[in-house]
Amino acid sequence: MSALKRTALTVTAAALLPALAVAPASADTYDDLADEKRPNPPASMSTVGGAQLGKAGTQVSLGPGAPVLPEEVTGRSWIVADAESGEVLAAHNAHWRLPPASTLKMLFADTVLPRLPKTEIHEVTNDELADVGDGSSLVGVKENQTYSVHDLWLGVFLRSGNDAVHVLAAMNGGVSKTVQDMQEHADELQALDTHVVSPDGYDANGQVSSAYDLTLIARSGMQKKDFREYCSTASAKFPGEKVEGKQRGTFEIQNTNRLLTGAYGITPYKGIAGVKNGNTTHAGATFTGVAERNGKVLLVTVMNPDSGESQAVYKEAGRLLDWGFAAAGKVKPVGELVPPKSATASQDAEPANNGAPAKTAADAKRSSGGIGIALAVIGGVLVLLTAGVFLVNRRWPLRRR
Repeated sequence: MSALKRTALTVTAAALLPALAVAPASADTYDDLADEKRPNPPASMSTVGGAQLGKAGTQVSLGPGAPVLPEEVTGRSWIVADAESGEVLAAHNAHWRLPPASTLKMLFADTVLPRLPKTEIHEVTNDELADVGDGSSLVGVKENQTYSVHDLWLGVFLRSGNDAVHVLAAMNGGVSKTVQDMQEHADELQALDTHVVSPDGYDANGQVSSAYDLTLIARSGMQKKDFREYCSTASAKFPGEKVEGKQRGTFEIQNTNRLLTGAYGITPYKGIAGVKNGNTTHAGATFTGVAERNGKVLLVTVMNPDSGESQAVYKEAGRLLDWGFAAAGKVKPVGELVPPKSATASQDAEPANNGAPAKTAADAKRSSGGIGIALAVIGGVLVLLTAGVFLVNRRWPLRRR
């Protein structure tokens, strides 16, 4: 039966996308990607979020009237999910463990951002910048200069500055501690494909994540007001080098998320509100984005497209978002974004209700307390002055009983 008949069925990669002849990538073997132009996904992957998400190839279940997936999507791994319900609308090798590049900075920010007051002023030392990798993206942090935590986060989100990451990691107790904190937070989020080696996403042996995990991490980050504001900021002023006897100047930095700002042949995506892009030798181009249209909020992640198309990661993400908005309500979910472990534990610990009707997902959405998992995904109305879009209050869904 053909997908063109719009019947509810699962479509494989062979039906929708060019086959990807590529070699397994794991936390221990990803360096082989440099020698394999078209690696294969592992035959067996994680099933967090549902058994179907552990399968290789494209997973989608089209219902009546649902559009077929766009053919021009070549990412080795990608996912389209509803940010509110957590439903995965479609995915391709969702749990393939691949180098994440600077999209891993979402985990760094989600872990460290709540720990450092944004008004704190810090003087940078030589040691804090000593281990920034060669060829890293930089915002221009200088030793012996002072910066606010707010300045440094702008450097992380807008310019993907590894120099800013290393300074913030030092303020968090050092790179090693920060890597450990990030790994623990990933485990709490059930982002179990993720193995953290460096806090900035710079290529490192064994450093991997997945489209599924990056989407989970973005969903968690978007619950934090400062995270939302930083990732949706198009441009900002960053402190320049202070010269004795002169007033300290600033220079402008622009967000490298092309779906937010445009440039290089990319038109800003209507309704985009972040989140993070990346690009390294081993990872290729990676991107996680969130967008709102007509009250629907979608998350999309694309990892390492190989079409050769200019700015392919943004164009493919835009096509998947277009498809997701058109397909919403017309497809059967192929999996779900799971809540954090602590949210699941809170549900399991809920006391007996003495015969009262069980709470439903709708009840949880209406309640600001309940059983502890009504966590705001967007946290009220966020007006993005740069993009002219907004996201509305969303909450975690109840885990299916």
